Amino acid sequence: MIVDGAVGMVEMALERINEGGLVDLDDERKAAMVSNLLVVLCGNHDAQPVVNSGSLY
Repeated sequence: MIVDGAVGMVEMALERINEGGLVDLDDERKAAMVSNLLVVLCGNHDAQPVVNSGSLY
């Protein structure tokens, strides 16, 4: 049930990002975002902030 709820929240997040035109995510970046959100939503520890200082591309 927890995973189903988390997946639903991730789906809603992706839909809102697409509707709002905030960013245009390619498939690889969508997969990374989904993975990160599911880790945060399903994890049993508090999320730790990460500073993104650049891109691999």
